[in-house]
Amino acid sequence: MKKTFEADVVVVGGGPAGIIAAIAAGRQGARTVLIERYGFLGGMSTAALVYPWMTFHTEAGEQVIRGIPQELVDRLIACGGSPGHLRDTVGFVSTVTPYHPELFKVTAIDMLMEAGVKLLLHSFVDDVEVREGRIRSVTLTGKSGRIQVQGSMFVDTSGDADVASLSGAPTRIGRDGDRLTQPMTMKFRMRGVDLGAVKRAMIDNPDNFYRKTPFADLERIPLTGIQGFYAEWKAANLPINRDQVLLFAGPAEDEVLVNCTRVQGLDGTDVEDLTKAEEEGRRQVLMMAEFLQKSVPGFSRASISAVGAQIGIRESRRIDGLYSLTIDDVVSGRKFPDAIARSGYPVDIHDPSGKGVKAAWIGGDGAYDIPYGCLVAKGIDNLLAAGRCISTTHEALATTRLTPSCMATGQAAGTAAALAALQGTSAAEVDANRLRECLRKDGAVV
Repeated sequence: MKKTFEADVVVVGGGPAGIIAAIAAGRQGARTVLIERYGFLGGMSTAALVYPWMTFHTEAGEQVIRGIPQELVDRLIACGGSPGHLRDTVGFVSTVTPYHPELFKVTAIDMLMEAGVKLLLHSFVDDVEVREGRIRSVTLTGKSGRIQVQGSMFVDTSGDADVASLSGAPTRIGRDGDRLTQPMTMKFRMRGVDLGAVKRAMIDNPDNFYRKTPFADLERIPLTGIQGFYAEWKAANLPINRDQVLLFAGPAEDEVLVNCTRVQGLDGTDVEDLTKAEEEGRRQVLMMAEFLQKSVPGFSRASISAVGAQIGIRESRRIDGLYSLTIDDVVSGRKFPDAIARSGYPVDIHDPSGKGVKAAWIGGDGAYDIPYGCLVAKGIDNLLAAGRCISTTHEALATTRLTPSCMATGQAAGTAAALAALQGTSAAEVDANRLRECLRKDGAVV
């Protein structure tokens, strides 16, 4: 016999979007369950070592993501788990937010418990029961066998739109035409790095680094990111299809996160493709570490200290919702009457088949709106999405996929799910004005 749980709101996926969604729903008074397949929380931020969080601000420095995501950062600052928002020394965005992944995992659990959320780890959703256009339950597989979780509202924060796909809701993947997605990256950390030597190399040879690097300020601000070492990378001629080295400093003083491997042409929702990606990504990690040790200043005594538990996935399946955010919406800084989140992160498309990254910046006041329709799935009355699998085009996903934006949509989806569950309405029937009022009350910027 299956064990059964009942809830008002069921959130599937314990990454940053799911954590914030569950906290938001619980705080609204909804009985909330959060389901996560790993034995720890954090999603890409922990399992795949995605670091740091980019960005809570516009290019001009206006903070447009607050609410529960900022509360999480404040809690991390208080326990020594983050220095807060720091200047981005790559220069791509205004700020980045470093954090300690282990302290993040525990802080997230603390906040979930305070909100009264029931947490089910080591639980993989593999079946969704749908009746008359509504999800009745999801079935989990785990150590204790099959578990059924019944709910009034469901929030898909799986990153891969797993619940939407299993429910029969329409989904999309990759770019139109060839369905190719942005490449996957196996991230890893190295300790024993002389970051002083790295900074000196940047100051002494600015032409070897990204043009927007704030060279004039490097002597007085902490080093948070490095993009460049173009000459060293070109000379090495490694079989990795990218055009530069990208590193992020911390969280320790002698530590960096290496974001350089690139695995292309594989589908993050296909188990055979994922197997190939994990194999290729880990081979590239060893290749990259050897290159850094031999060729890059500051790395001669460095060594690998951690590799992601899984490969990082930038793009996979997403819902086809009531509205799909477009590249024009983003670069024009479009405002929507049903806006439930804002973002100042630029468009950042890692080429699905080539070496480069295509970037585009946001016009207007430097931020664009994400409308509520991007969270509402078609065909299933009680399903919302948040995080990487909201409804966008391939190009627009290249900004909404970043963690602070995922957190912001998580707060909106969790709040909307609680309102719908407690009022007995569908996702589409949630009053956007009421939702926006609730979000503002809880500190969000809409």
